[in-house]
Amino acid sequence: MNKPVPVTDWISDFDHTDPRWTENPYPIWDVLRAASPVVHTDRFLGVYMPTTYEAVKAIAYDTEHFSSRRIIVRNSRPPITQSAPPITSDPPEHKPAKQLLLPPFTPDAMKKLEPRVRAICNELIDQFINEPGVDAAARYTKHIPVRAIAHMLGIPEQDGDLFIKWIHEILELGITDEDTLMRAIQEMSHYFMGHIQARKSKPTDDLISTLMNARGPDGQPLSDMHVLGSLRLLLVAGIDTTWSAIGASLWHLAKTPADRERLIAEPELMPTAIEEFLRAYSPVTMAREVIKETTITGCPIKSENMVLLSFPAANRDPAMFHDADKVLIDRKENRHAAFGLGIHRCVGSNLARMEMTVALEEWLKRIPDFRLDPAGKVTWSEGTVRGPRQLPLLLGAAR
Repeated sequence: MNKPVPVTDWISDFDHTDPRWTENPYPIWDVLRAASPVVHTDRFLGVYMPTTYEAVKAIAYDTEHFSSRRIIVRNSRPPITQSAPPITSDPPEHKPAKQLLLPPFTPDAMKKLEPRVRAICNELIDQFINEPGVDAAARYTKHIPVRAIAHMLGIPEQDGDLFIKWIHEILELGITDEDTLMRAIQEMSHYFMGHIQARKSKPTDDLISTLMNARGPDGQPLSDMHVLGSLRLLLVAGIDTTWSAIGASLWHLAKTPADRERLIAEPELMPTAIEEFLRAYSPVTMAREVIKETTITGCPIKSENMVLLSFPAANRDPAMFHDADKVLIDRKENRHAAFGLGIHRCVGSNLARMEMTVALEEWLKRIPDFRLDPAGKVTWSEGTVRGPRQLPLLLGAAR
């Protein structure tokens, strides 16, 4: 594969896979936002990017001109042969597909799942608490959502390494490598079809069987392909996003002892701190396909382009948030877009909040003193989801 040409002018030629964007996108977004509420690049066959909260919101709510049939900006746009309802669905198919997924993710359902997530966190901490340091991404943050979603789906938690491999290939490598992307999708599909077939002869009490027993708007059971698409969505969307959010929160607390000490002293601040971490370090950037020419915040948008729908950039817009670039764990007014806006707002937001809360509470309870390891290097994932992939920490006063 040819290496992409480095960006020399972010305003007219941005690239969200550029290592500088991956490492620290915030100053780049400031430059783009100062230039225009919507910018464009010819890379990836043509992509617009709204830079303000207002422009992101306008596009997210506009299902007439923007389709969700493609939700990742890639180097190619092959024919759509795989779907993941409801995230890749447009009206009118979207609403019934989303409603099927709402019951398993209610606050009450999360309360029932919470003890298992607390146990997972402590099982993980037990493995390294007596060590002087740890890569928290490799040994803590990534395993929590992997094992939680596996528990919900009724699939083996020990298959977690497979899930992590597929997610890396789909959300990162697959942006520029179509062969890797298609292989990962096929492997994941084969894996889930095995579980679907097994439950036809031996039903189980888990989310896979729940979907198989559901009825569509026509009163008929969902097709195997619909169930398969929803399972792919739950695995991909339910792991990388929360893993990244937990990791970014721990990264912040490791380098900001005042916030860490305050959260320990004032545990009642945890809900507002979680919302602020979601705002400041939003992990998810989605995409839309322009299907009809339009204008957004005065900027013309032409069809046959993609849109990089950056909820993280919207959450750093100073026109929407006071001191947008400061992390204020007691921020009162916080209408962030970390879970998206419009009809595609994340169905798993209750799960993500619960996992983040539990992961931080259990860590701070047992490891109140920790900091970034100056001998190590924090690395971040690129593309659709951004979060720490290496997070070397020194552990002090562990108990």
